[in-house]
Amino acid sequence: MIVLTTPTGQIGRATLGRLLAAGAPVRVIVRDASRLPSGVRDAVEIVEGSHGDPDVVAKAFAGADSLFWLVPPDPRAPSLDAAYSGFSRPASEALQAQGVERVVAVSALGRGTPMADHAGHVTASLAMDDLLAATGVGYRALTMPSFMDNLLRQTELIKSQGVFTSPVAGAHAAPTCAIRDIAAVAADLLLDDTWSGVEEVPVLGPEDLSSDDMARIMTEVLGRPIRFQQVPGPEFRAQMMGFGMSEAVVQGLLDMAAAKDAGLDNAAPRTPRSSTPTTFREWCRDVLGPAVLG
Repeated sequence: MIVLTTPTGQIGRATLGRLLAAGAPVRVIVRDASRLPSGVRDAVEIVEGSHGDPDVVAKAFAGADSLFWLVPPDPRAPSLDAAYSGFSRPASEALQAQGVERVVAVSALGRGTPMADHAGHVTASLAMDDLLAATGVGYRALTMPSFMDNLLRQTELIKSQGVFTSPVAGAHAAPTCAIRDIAAVAADLLLDDTWSGVEEVPVLGPEDLSSDDMARIMTEVLGRPIRFQQVPGPEFRAQMMGFGMSEAVVQGLLDMAAAKDAGLDNAAPRTPRSSTPTTFREWCRDVLGPAVLG
């Protein structure tokens, strides 16, 4: 039995689809089962509730062999430790009590770099990895750069003004990956019952690109001029606080951006195993284009 968290989120939904296509037995943890498509509800076991709840994870992990773990975003978290390790602590206790053998978790690049201890959300993700791996399970941390799909949050801005923004410098080239490739790597690991031990699995996409490179590719694919604009830290802070994010979460985003500018995502070597197939041009054609032009 494979337990999957966040089945209605982008990564969880894509991973679940691959597991079901392979005929795997799956149990999902979901806050509201009505958000699952009817075909999915009929194909999986369902445990309703938050996977940060001790009773929920104890029930969900019973008799399970493997777990897909993804911490949901908490824009109002009082601290990053609470958002990541605090949320994951009930699961760490239930993993040991229920005898789950393998965990595949969504994490971040940067371990072992000079920036790792002051990289905001990345630092918190790495601490979460340590917490879960210390339970003795086989553990695979999917270590990711920024996602191509994060640009979908700016669909309206791209559509109306021909611009996308970030606090990260436009000229800095770094890996970027598509969610569909993350799901493929996650599903392959969850379907394999032969591995053990603790490892990081980088998911780097096929190439390093800067935001300026992305703007050029978006212009070519969308057939309209698109430019990148770096947002200064104070302006970014004001924007995010205006959306209701907590001070801790916003500071974590700024610290992460500074660490990425300093090369946080560039330390992992690019290998055939870590290079996933979807190019940014393909992603723009298949995902961003329909969202912006449709």
